[in-house]
Amino acid sequence: MNIVVVDYGMGNLMSVSKAFSIFNKDVCVTHSKLKILNADAIVLPGVGAFGDAIRNIEKLGLIKPIVSSINSGKPFFGICLGLQLLFSKSEEGGIWHGLDIIKGVVRKFPSKINLKIPHIGWNKINIKMKNLIFNNVPNNSFVYFVHSYYCEPQDKDVISSETYYGVKFTSSILKDNIFATQFHPEKSQKVGLTIIRNFINMIKKS
Repeated sequence: MNIVVVDYGMGNLMSVSKAFSIFNKDVCVTHSKLKILNADAIVLPGVGAFGDAIRNIEKLGLIKPIVSSINSGKPFFGICLGLQLLFSKSEEGGIWHGLDIIKGVVRKFPSKINLKIPHIGWNKINIKMKNLIFNNVPNNSFVYFVHSYYCEPQDKDVISSETYYGVKFTSSILKDNIFATQFHPEKSQKVGLTIIRNFINMIKKS
């Protein structure tokens, strides 16, 4: 099974690809449109600013292959910025339009929460959706976050977990073939690796 980690010039590509290769040896880091379209599954990682990311993706001509792959039903795993890019728009540094796969907005944590921004470190996920992706992941497990913005989906039914940091926010979504996390599974030790393994096992069974 060929898993492609999309390289658009942002993100911790090596740690992400290494985590997925533990459970599936055929993992390719690339910005090749053809390889993305021919992959069995897509991983979209990312660290940094939304605007820079969407500009890079446009510049490399990757919007169409990414969106086409998702719309074809191909398994998709988004991580951190890779979750946020799925949304209609982001308020980070102005208004930026995203891939519009998931209707909703990416918003900044409000200053009134009186907590350090960015939200960095370990926090709990409250699992809202029973699914194989969370098989052997106890509710309120700790995972690792690094972000200043959070996603607010229009359709609350796509929310698969929530986390509290001054406000309750969406820490993962699940819709059809799309799974994406605000946290970094590749940095979340046993819990994160369990989620990655579950994702790969679901692909193999499908």
